[in-house]
Amino acid sequence: MDDKMVPNNTINITDAKDLIKTGNVILADIRDGQSYMQAHIPDAIHLTDDNLDEFKKNTGLDETIIIYCYHGNNSLGAAQYFANMGYRNVFSLNGGFSEYSKHNF
Repeated sequence: MDDKMVPNNTINITDAKDLIKTGNVILADIRDGQSYMQAHIPDAIHLTDDNLDEFKKNTGLDETIIIYCYHGNNSLGAAQYFANMGYRNVFSLNGGFSEYSKHNF
């Protein structure tokens, strides 16, 4: 998995797309609820303070997680938080949902 990483535990949109195609990735959207309801990456969960404990309880430390926000800034901190908690394959989507929206996946 290390070959998918770039500095700061980020992942570019092309590598993220490849991981998403495998079906072996958890997508976590940390944007506000209204933005999530309007549009999100298919199969992404809306990760909030309200469901954070449940997410951690149900997600193994070795699972691959891609966290995204609007532009990839807030998700950096979230990815670091999970890395500090012992998650080994957690990434922030470079460019966030904005970058994802520019591509027709």
